[in-house]
Amino acid sequence: MAKRISRRTVLKGLGASIALPLLDAMIPLPSLAAPASPQAVKRLAFFYVPNGIHMPAWTPAQVGRDFELPHILEPLKPFQDDLLVLSGLTLDKARPNGDGPGDHARAMASFLTGVQARKTAGADIRAGISVDQVAAHHYGKQTRFASLELGCEPSRTSGNCDSGYSCAYSSTIAWRGESTPLPKDINPRSVFDRLFGRGVGIGGSAKPERQKSILDFVLEEANDLRRQLGRNDQRKLEEYFTSVREVERRIQQAEKESAQEVAGISRPAGIPQEYAEHIRLLCDLLVLAFQTDQTRIATMVFANEGSNRSYRFINIPEGHHDLSHHGRDPVKLDKIRAINRFHMEQFARFIAKLKSIREGDATLLDNCMIIYGSGIGDGNRHNHDDLPILLVGKGGGNIKTGRHLRYPKETPLMNLYLVLLDQLGVHLEKFGDSTGRLSDLT
Repeated sequence: MAKRISRRTVLKGLGASIALPLLDAMIPLPSLAAPASPQAVKRLAFFYVPNGIHMPAWTPAQVGRDFELPHILEPLKPFQDDLLVLSGLTLDKARPNGDGPGDHARAMASFLTGVQARKTAGADIRAGISVDQVAAHHYGKQTRFASLELGCEPSRTSGNCDSGYSCAYSSTIAWRGESTPLPKDINPRSVFDRLFGRGVGIGGSAKPERQKSILDFVLEEANDLRRQLGRNDQRKLEEYFTSVREVERRIQQAEKESAQEVAGISRPAGIPQEYAEHIRLLCDLLVLAFQTDQTRIATMVFANEGSNRSYRFINIPEGHHDLSHHGRDPVKLDKIRAINRFHMEQFARFIAKLKSIREGDATLLDNCMIIYGSGIGDGNRHNHDDLPILLVGKGGGNIKTGRHLRYPKETPLMNLYLVLLDQLGVHLEKFGDSTGRLSDLT
C-alpha cells in the first residue's frame, strides 16, 4: 500500500526547493469520523488587457446558457461550460468624475480597487487596496507566497504617463495599500527562481549553455519519493517534473537569446524576444505556482494600460494604443480585433493547462476563479461601462458557469469581487464602490 504523505512535502537539495502537486497519497483516507473528501483549495487570479476591446466581436448575442461565442472569444470554445461572460458591469471610478483626461491611468488603477485615483504625477499617489491583496491578506497566509504579481511590461513608480497621472497608475494593477503599488515581476527567470530556489549553476551569472536542471539537485529525494507512491501518483509526478523541466528549458533558451544583443539593445536574462512566448512562460509558471499551492492569489497584466506595443508578428506594425483610437475605421477595427483575438488565444492556452491537471475528483480549473478583462470598453470612446469581463472556473464547485449573464446598466464591477471574496471565506459588507453582491453567480 502506498505511503501517505503531507500536502506540504517539498523536495530539497543544494539550494533547490521543489514543491509538489496534489497527489492521491496526500488526500486523507475516508473514515467514519471524516467520510467526506477534503474541501477544495481555491485559487483566484486576475488577467488584464489594455486599451479596451472590439466589443461587437466580444459580446454574445444570446443571454443564458445557449449562447454562441463571438470571434474574440472563440478560442475558449472547449471551455464554454467552464466560463461566464458578464455583460453590463461598470467601473465608475475610472471615469473623470471632475478630474479631466486620464482614462487609461484610471482604468488600471481602479480595476481592482474601485477607488478614484488621486490625479498627480508626483510622489503623492493614492488609490486603494486592491481586491487581490484583500484576498492575499486573509487567504494567502496559508501559502509560501501570499500573492504573485506578473506582467509583460515593467511597472513604473514615477513620471507622468497619462494627462497628469503618475505612471504608477497605468502600470500597476495590484495595490497593497492606498499609497503602495505592487510592481510586477516581468522576468520568467526571476519567477522560476522564486518558486524553486537556485542551486549551483542555476540562473545567476552562469552561462545558459552550462546550466543544470533544477531537478538534478533534488534527484535523490525524488527517487526516494517515487518508491513510496502508487502507480497513478508516479505518473502525476512524472508529468509535473516534465512541465517544470520544459519551462526551465524555455527560460534557458530565452537567456541564450537575450545574451545576444540585437541592434545594440540587450534584454534582461530570461525574458524571451517573442511576446507570445513571454506571456506563455509567465502563464505556465503561474500554473505551476497554483498546482503546487505556493500561492492562491495572482495578477497577470498582458501589457500596461495605454501600451502602444506593435504586433508585427501577426502583421500589425502599428501601435496598439494608436489603433484603439480607430474612429470606426474598418481597417483599424480589424486590426484591433486581431490583437484582442491574439490575447485571448494566449489566455485560452492558460485555461487549457489548468483544465488538464487533476486534483482529486476535479481539475485545477474547477478550483479556480479567473477574471479576464479590461477597465475600458471601447478604446475609441474611452467608456467604462459595459466592460469586457469573463469569469472562468467553478470556484470549487460553487460558481454556476456555462452562461452569458447581462446585468442592469451601471452595475458596479466591485459587486462581482464581493462574491469572489465570499468564496474564499472573506466576507465584506462593501468594497470600493460596490452596492451589493452580483446575483445569479453561485
